Amino acid sequence: MWYLWQWFDKAVLGMALLRLLSGSIEILAALIMLKVNEVGKALVVNSMLAMVGPLILLTTTAIGLVGVAHRLSFDKILLVFLGVLLILMGVRK
Repeated sequence: MWYLWQWFDKAVLGMALLRLLSGSIEILAALIMLKVNEVGKALVVNSMLAMVGPLILLTTTAIGLVGVAHRLSFDKILLVFLGVLLILMGVRK
């Protein structure tokens, strides 16, 4: 019996699985919007979905940074976090 973590880097596997989960949630939300067939309810589903995206972004970035932390200086890690913060600020406003 083979295991995924034997074939892939643990950080990459975690990031990929989170992105698969995120994509599945997006598809499920689209199907729910089609099922309810009302603009108001679809907006509610969309707003709930808007909370998932940034959470997945932060989590995958954190996993990736943990995976490369031994190769990067503290300054570069800080720059990545600042970049993610700027992306989140730009999306919110």
